[in-house]
Amino acid sequence: MEQENQESVKSTSQENRKQYNNNKRHNNPNRPSGQNSNKPAGNAGANPSGGSKNKNSSRGRRRQSTPVNDSLKAFVELNQEAHKQRLNPHYKLDLNSKEKIRITPLGGLGEIGGNITVFETEKEAILIDVGMSFPDEDMHGVDILVPDFTYIREIRNKIKAVIITHAHEDHIGAMPYLYKEMQFPIYGSPLPLAMIGNKFDEHHIKDFKQYFNPIEKRKIYKIGEDFEIEWMHMTHSIIDSSSLAITTSAGTIIHTGDFKIDHTPVDGYTADLHRLAYYGDKGVLCLLSDSTNSYNSAPTPSELSVAPALDRVFSKAEGRVILSTFSSNIHRVYQAIQYGVKYGRKVCVIGRSMERNIEVAMQYDYIKLPKNIFIEPEQIAHMNDKEILIVTTGSQGEPSSALFRMSIGEHRHVKIKPTDLIVLSSRAIPGNEGSISGMLNYLQRAGAKVNNDKDIHVSGHASIEEQKLMLRLVNPKFFLPIHGEYNHVMRHRDTAILCGVPERNIYIMNDGDTVEIAPKYMRKVKTVRTGKTYIDNQNNHKIEDDIVIDRQKLATDGIVMIVAQIDGQHSTMLSKPIVTSFGIVADKQDKFFAKEMEDVLEHFLANIKEGLLENPRALENDLRQAVRKHIYRKMKKYPLIVPHIFVM
Repeated sequence: MEQENQESVKSTSQENRKQYNNNKRHNNPNRPSGQNSNKPAGNAGANPSGGSKNKNSSRGRRRQSTPVNDSLKAFVELNQEAHKQRLNPHYKLDLNSKEKIRITPLGGLGEIGGNITVFETEKEAILIDVGMSFPDEDMHGVDILVPDFTYIREIRNKIKAVIITHAHEDHIGAMPYLYKEMQFPIYGSPLPLAMIGNKFDEHHIKDFKQYFNPIEKRKIYKIGEDFEIEWMHMTHSIIDSSSLAITTSAGTIIHTGDFKIDHTPVDGYTADLHRLAYYGDKGVLCLLSDSTNSYNSAPTPSELSVAPALDRVFSKAEGRVILSTFSSNIHRVYQAIQYGVKYGRKVCVIGRSMERNIEVAMQYDYIKLPKNIFIEPEQIAHMNDKEILIVTTGSQGEPSSALFRMSIGEHRHVKIKPTDLIVLSSRAIPGNEGSISGMLNYLQRAGAKVNNDKDIHVSGHASIEEQKLMLRLVNPKFFLPIHGEYNHVMRHRDTAILCGVPERNIYIMNDGDTVEIAPKYMRKVKTVRTGKTYIDNQNNHKIEDDIVIDRQKLATDGIVMIVAQIDGQHSTMLSKPIVTSFGIVADKQDKFFAKEMEDVLEHFLANIKEGLLENPRALENDLRQAVRKHIYRKMKKYPLIVPHIFVM
């Protein structure tokens, strides 16, 4: 073969030399014109046929195509086949297998937060995260929302463990509410377990820490009989985050958790792309990936990129610096404290969640700070303003947060001064823009300067380019975009198609959809009950759905209360009814409205059904309907009607 190749190359070289010499003779300008073969010396333009001859002659002098080396072409085909094998996951999966797994999200889709997902085989199941979310503005008196656990109750005997990816509230915030009712082993890295332990302490369920099983990353853990799980380190806006490799008899599923690809994290622990690539090379059945930043085309900046802006803030600040960020963003707080100390400031941490998270991070050596840099809130008043850094909660304008109470002058230790610099190192969670704007108004009315520039905050979620990298590393057969509103997962779907995932292999899930995945197919098989449970944080108790509905009705349509005494024999009123209304008419119209309700009641009694007076509940229901219809006809409102009828 080698000798044949050498002969082929030698033959090709000889042909090329002949062609080159031939072209050189034809194109040499020093040659006499008479030596040109069959070419007239006269004006070629006068003879059309002469022009045609020149054209044909030129064509004849073009260089011949290079012969194809069959050996090289064979290797091109071999490499193309290798690319197909490498990029096509079908080759790596056992298509003859009849095993399958079912995935059911109970929260986290169509919203930001409330993440909880069930992975289920025929005999066993696991839960991935148990998170909370925040209420809308019309959920009056509701502090947090936790998932509806109805489906978990139905399969509780199958559940072998709860698997935790990281310690954000939208992934662990509902754990105490689940564990007050049901208990399962909990697997996770140390920081998430420590923060769950703090929640168990607050809810007086300390004994449930016995279910903790701390894990070592890059080690495979057998969960029950059907699941093998490996935690892979991932960069995010909270430390000690993980992606998961979940291996079952049907195949391996990668769950990214929340992530971004930070090549220069504060602690130096980069995302474990090597393990993701390892599983991608072995063959991945399905990928579930974070969709939160699906519209961001620029790569998400590193957490270290906020350092210059923080340095600039502290170098120029002339009074107190009050920095507010998410209490879980330990590395952001850590950097701020470092620059505060650099410029001679003592640190006061205010806010229960901020204090708790910094304490846990220091206790478990995730960050190392000397204790003598910290001061108590009581010491602030006795120190020079330029020597103080206050790290606090409230960047989202929550009314109960420390920063909001400072802004309205109700905080016990800190009153806003004109020399204060307020640094908001966070972005607005969708829906919180109004509360943040209101807090900024209060802060600026108090004279403080506010810095909420973009360069003092970076996201913790992957942009399009990082999503592409994840898709290419994992190279899944099937893809389920998760963690985000509907438009986010749809945009993530488009990115996956660009990265080679066939459109037919992508499914856009909704909460409650049960998707069955096998090596040959992916399909929706059923829908289970999902929803939200309303929680009052003041006492950590559930608020019933009808209470929240009544509050919404009171806020939008008002309330009417009617107290009347009825003559049971003659179906007439014994005295004028007492009518009280709120949110229906102005105070000056109360008497007119009361007279109107009296007329409605008289008309109702004049046309009352026979025997209705003997059934007080039916009587009040019918009166409620009559009053509601009258008010809707006049005011287009559906107020809460509360009648009290006494039949004498």
